[in-house]
Amino acid sequence: MSDNVSVAIKEKVAHLLNRRVGPYNSWNPVSRTQVWQWCTAMGDNNPLYLDDEYRQDTEFDDVTAPPTMMQMWSMRDAQGNYAPGSTDKNPYELLSVLEDNGYAGIMAVSYDQTFHRYLQEGERVHHYTTLVNMTDLKTTGMGKGFFVTELAEFLTEDDEKFAEAVITYFQYETPKKQPGAKKPGSDIQKITRVHPVENYDNAHFWQGLRDGELLIQKCDSCATLRHPPQPMCSECQSLDWGTIAASGKGSIYTYTVMHYPEIPPFDYPNAIALIDLEEGVRIATQLTDIKPNDIKIGMDVEMVLTEVQDDMTLPLFGPIGSAAKKKQEQQS
Repeated sequence: MSDNVSVAIKEKVAHLLNRRVGPYNSWNPVSRTQVWQWCTAMGDNNPLYLDDEYRQDTEFDDVTAPPTMMQMWSMRDAQGNYAPGSTDKNPYELLSVLEDNGYAGIMAVSYDQTFHRYLQEGERVHHYTTLVNMTDLKTTGMGKGFFVTELAEFLTEDDEKFAEAVITYFQYETPKKQPGAKKPGSDIQKITRVHPVENYDNAHFWQGLRDGELLIQKCDSCATLRHPPQPMCSECQSLDWGTIAASGKGSIYTYTVMHYPEIPPFDYPNAIALIDLEEGVRIATQLTDIKPNDIKIGMDVEMVLTEVQDDMTLPLFGPIGSAAKKKQEQQS
């Protein structure tokens, strides 16, 4: 039976294998600014990249990009758009076909990189993606599924290959829930969140949440707002402060969605965001009442005070209208 399933699915996707899809262009040429940003964020102090004096004794004349930036140049922007001139074809149709046939789980197995040469300031790059192989149906500890191998080729504007990556995925059949079956671990005592340590500097914040307010520290000397709570103003070093109640309105500055590993007591997928509050400070929080695919950088959100467990209220954030929706649910 497995052999028949394997043959049938492989026939469905045969036309999607060995199809070189691209190009996906870079938004910008290699630049000193982006190399500096990368090296600063990664803590990479190799003098070859940015030290002009050091490079005088090397074969390189200009700023040199770390090889690990390979994939960054032609990535999509924060809105999910590729650079102008890029193809609009989806290189991963094969994975969608597997998902439609019940193989909805996916995990990365390996990521092998080969670097052929350094990129230098001013070069423009692009990449192509090819799904080069899919195995027969395999049985693993994760379940039954297919191993799919992708070849990503990274080239300069002269089509010189400067790097490549071979990536292997395992797309597997997720277990079907039996009607009336107990959820695994349902007999185990539920793990709860760790209660925060309250002290003089942050007690106002937690008490404010219990009272239904999001309180932000305000310096008594220079009126600078600050969050998270701290004892001293970073602007004038004053130790005198008060609080103001935030409106609870803001926008998403950045976010990430955690899928794995699943750590109790959180629900997954777990969307975590950094919110730009109207008052001008930022707060890290969970997003609620929204699907991961609907989250957008810059979208307006509002605070939804949520009792996540007994004696713990947190300021989650959701799309505009989430607070009213929650209030209606509580009243019904």
